Amino acid sequence: MAQGKRFKAAAANVDSAKSYKLADAVKLVKSNAKAKFDETIEITMNLGIDTKQGDQQVRVMVSLPEGTGKTNTVLVFAKGPKLEEAKTAGADFVGGDEIVDQINGGQIDINKIDRCVATPDMMGVVGKLGKVLGPKGLMPNPKLGTVTMDVTKAIKDAKGGSVEARAEKAGIVQAGVGKASFSEAALTTNVKAFIDAINRAKPAGAKGTYVKKITLSSTMGPGVKIDLSDLSAA
Repeated sequence: MAQGKRFKAAAANVDSAKSYKLADAVKLVKSNAKAKFDETIEITMNLGIDTKQGDQQVRVMVSLPEGTGKTNTVLVFAKGPKLEEAKTAGADFVGGDEIVDQINGGQIDINKIDRCVATPDMMGVVGKLGKVLGPKGLMPNPKLGTVTMDVTKAIKDAKGGSVEARAEKAGIVQAGVGKASFSEAALTTNVKAFIDAINRAKPAGAKGTYVKKITLSSTMGPGVKIDLSDLSAA
């Protein structure tokens, strides 16, 4: 894939030294998404934070107004009326201790689960799977809206309307914000929503320039830098 990206970048009408206005960046990224599949449009933000510091973590769930273009597989830990609510809302797997047994027994492939949601009273059950869910980033978290009594909203968001944004090493945040088949307007709306969410999540301990660089690309296309001054003006 890396070789493919380099080839595309060399062939595309993108000046790697230039920063583009958001509307122009979206247009360029869409025009360079030429694979035979519907490429994901990805955003990369370089943040001025030190992720080794506890007070400089960035992890939020971002609701994308135009959706992600992907339907996720959702597992919900619930009981009683909330179990039925989760089923009605379209959860793929719902239950309590039996879900733990099914995951441990291999009946449910955790590698095929995209999001886990739990009601607060089920966190004791969820804890039994900490060593399984944790490493895969699937542990329900109240800060991300995945530990909640409003399971209907959580499932709706998880099914395709939200993405998790988490700063990794060197303060880099990456996420898919739509598909190449989306209109320019839809992609622009999602990109703005994502950037706004990251700005709102600025850690109190962050010093100096917070957003250093933003790049858009498609799965197989070249990266296009966004002019930060254009975003500020907007």
